Amino acid sequence: MDEIAVIGVGMHPWGKWGRNFVEYGVHAARAALGDAGVDWRDVDFVSGAVTVRCGYPGYVAGSTFARALGFTGAQVASSYAACASGATALSVARGQILSGAADVALVVGADTTPKGFLAPNAGERPDDIDWLRFRLVGATNPVYFGLHARRRMELYGAGPDDFALVKVKNSRHSVHNPNARFTKEFGLDDVRASPVVSDPLRLLDICATSDGGAALVVSSLEWARAHGHPDPVRVAGISTVTPTFPDTVIDLPYLATDSAAATDPPARTFKESIADRVYAEAGLGPDDVDVAEVYDLSTAMELDWYEQLGFCAPGDAEKLLRDGVTSIGGRLPVNPSGGLGAFGEAVPAQAIAQVCELTWQLEGRAGQRQVEGARVGISANQGLFGHGSSVLLRR
Repeated sequence: MDEIAVIGVGMHPWGKWGRNFVEYGVHAARAALGDAGVDWRDVDFVSGAVTVRCGYPGYVAGSTFARALGFTGAQVASSYAACASGATALSVARGQILSGAADVALVVGADTTPKGFLAPNAGERPDDIDWLRFRLVGATNPVYFGLHARRRMELYGAGPDDFALVKVKNSRHSVHNPNARFTKEFGLDDVRASPVVSDPLRLLDICATSDGGAALVVSSLEWARAHGHPDPVRVAGISTVTPTFPDTVIDLPYLATDSAAATDPPARTFKESIADRVYAEAGLGPDDVDVAEVYDLSTAMELDWYEQLGFCAPGDAEKLLRDGVTSIGGRLPVNPSGGLGAFGEAVPAQAIAQVCELTWQLEGRAGQRQVEGARVGISANQGLFGHGSSVLLRR
């Protein structure tokens, strides 16, 4: 797969600001354009990641952000894939650039979240699985996080302190991130003392919901080199795969797995297949990765990603963590940004935010959270209803 360049990145700090989501996206977009040294009028294509909570403008995010920045006649698209929306929007922009339809694209996502758990929009929708899991069994997102944690405990003997140590590590990273919402460093006893939310996970094991925005300016390699970016960070692979039948591991928002009684399960689980695709596109493998940003909706899920991305064998994630391998200063730092535990979920923005962090890392611009010598970075994410999300970047 041909590569494209990331020539500018920008974010609006995460928090609970209570303002229109467009404000966050415009802030991030202007920051990315300034970082790239690109005039807004030179952008050929706007790829917006959709929010479903902010009314009609959220559903046409590409046009909404283009209008807020000032219509220029640029082409637009809007992508919704739940938490994978940002990666999908980047994939659409890549297609436009590689096809020759655009030279420069802005990819932007932002969200304003309600207080409390993320839940389906109001209305009676008995054919909507996401609506049904709330109505039938009251299964909020942390219920699924707890199920995954229990699965890890049963399969590999993990315990609550293993999960808590992920929070301890990531909070130590977040102290140095001005865009993070939570920048307090927590110790093991702090996590142990926090209230149980979905056994065995406690409050500090689970990410919050947040407002925030993130944006990228991407271009063809030829355009980048001709406009002051001789050695840009490159998008070497994007994965937006779906599961393969039968999907035998429960996941949001489904109430049951597929049966494998009449057919063998696939050789790779859904989340393993996300990484397979992005490595294949990039022509690289897990041994090439220097830094990773993964989707830590819960601390236990971060441990799962170590294995699903091929960083270690199944059951060895806890050792990787305890040995300091995934801390800044270790061989393969994971979530040097602080992860979602430090940011919270601003759904359309978070996959884009992961690419922002990896870009800063590969350019050596991450300040006190810098991973020394980072040349290859990978993100891992997942959207509701089987949306895979992974981006592999390299210098």
